[in-house]
Amino acid sequence: MLLKIYKTMMQVSTPLLEAYLQRRAERGKEDPARAGERRGQPGRAKGPNPLVWFHAASVGESLSLLALIARVLKDYPECSVMVTTGTVTSAKLMAERLPERAFHQYMPVDHPVWVARFLDHWRPAFVVWSESEFWPNMLTEIAKRKIPAVLLNGRMSEPSFKRWQWVLASARRILSAFALCFAQNDAEAHRLTALGAENVCVSSNLKYGAPLLPVREADLAAAKAAAGSRKLLLFASTHPGEEEIAAEAHLALQKRFPDLLTIVVPRHPARGAEVADLIKKKGLRAARRAAGALPEEQTEVYVADTMGELGLFYRLCNVVVVGGSFADIGGHNPIEPGQLGCIIIYGPVMYNFITISDDFLAANAAIQVKDANALQEALGLALEHPASFASHADAARKMTAAKSRVLDDLMSTLKPLLDAALAGRATAP
Repeated sequence: MLLKIYKTMMQVSTPLLEAYLQRRAERGKEDPARAGERRGQPGRAKGPNPLVWFHAASVGESLSLLALIARVLKDYPECSVMVTTGTVTSAKLMAERLPERAFHQYMPVDHPVWVARFLDHWRPAFVVWSESEFWPNMLTEIAKRKIPAVLLNGRMSEPSFKRWQWVLASARRILSAFALCFAQNDAEAHRLTALGAENVCVSSNLKYGAPLLPVREADLAAAKAAAGSRKLLLFASTHPGEEEIAAEAHLALQKRFPDLLTIVVPRHPARGAEVADLIKKKGLRAARRAAGALPEEQTEVYVADTMGELGLFYRLCNVVVVGGSFADIGGHNPIEPGQLGCIIIYGPVMYNFITISDDFLAANAAIQVKDANALQEALGLALEHPASFASHADAARKMTAAKSRVLDDLMSTLKPLLDAALAGRATAP
C-alpha cells in the first residue's frame, strides 16, 4: 500500500520535480545538455549487445566499480556496460575513466513514467547496484520485469534501519529486487536480512579492488619541481569547515616548519575561489590550480580545485588528511592514499567508511584523531619524524594489496549469474 501511495505521489508531483531539476540546473548541479536523461530519455541508442547496467550514487561509488567493469568487459566480450550516477562530477569522471564499450548515463529521477521509459529503452540484461541508494520505483520495476540484479558494498546504517523498520513490507519488496546482496560487514548484513533481503553475505569492500588512481607523469614532475624540498601536507576531499581546520593547522605548524606547503583539495572543485578567499582571510598566501598556477616559493597554501587529480597529490605528498572526517559527512576513502603508501590521518567522523576505517586501524595503517587540536599534534609529529611514521604507510600499502583480491572472489560468485543472464542475448536488437 505504501509503495502504491509513493508511486502515485511521485506521479502527481511532476511539476514539482520539474521545478526541482530546474533549480538544480541553475545551481550547476545538473547538466542542461543532458537534462532529458534525468527524465528517463536516453542520451544515445542502445546498440545490439546485451547490456550490463552498473549504478552508483556519486564519485566514490562509481570509481570503486571501475575495476569490476573492466573485468566484466574482458570476461564477456559480447556485452556492453552502462554506468548511471546522479551527479555532474561523477559524470565527468566516468567520461574520462570508462573503458571502451562502456558509457555513462544519468540516473532518472524516481518518477514512475521516467523509470519505465528508462527501462523500456535500455532493457538491461543484468544490474549491479552499489551501496545504499534504494529508489523504490526503480527497484520494484526491476523486480517486476524479472531483471537479475545484485547489490554490492551493501550499506544499511542503524538510523536508516530504524526508519525502514516502520515500513517493513515495503522494504522487503524493494530489496527483493536483489538475487544476491554483498554487505560490507556483519552488522550491515544482519540489518539487510532483517529487512527482508535474501542471500546476504559479507564481502570485502570492492573499493579494495580499485586500480591505483591515475596520474599524468608530466604534471607530477612539474608539481615536484615546484614543491622542491619543502615539507608537504595534503588535505584531501575537504568540505566546508575543514578548510578552516587546514588553515589553522598550517598557521600552527608553520612556526616549526617555515617552508611548509599545505595543499587543499576541495571535494567540490567549484568551491575553489571560496576556499582560496577563506585561506587569504587567515593571512596566508594562496594559489589556485584551476587558475593555472603552480605553487611558488611564497605560496603557503595551494588550492587544488581541479577534478580527478588526487592521484597526483597522493604521489606528491607523503602525509594525507582525509577530508569529510571532521565534518558531518562521514569521511572519504582512505584506500586510495593507502595503496600509494601515504601516512593517513583522519578525524572522528567516518560513519560512511566504518568497516574500512576499522580495517586500517586494526592494521596500524592509519591514525585517527579526536579533534582539530589532536590533528595538529599528529601532523607535527609526522612532519618532524617521518621515519617513525613510515610503518603506518607501509602497513597501509601491504593491507590494501592483500585485500585487492576481492575482485577475483567477487567475479567467481557473479559468474554463474552473469552467464545465465547473458546467455542467448548477444544479438538482441
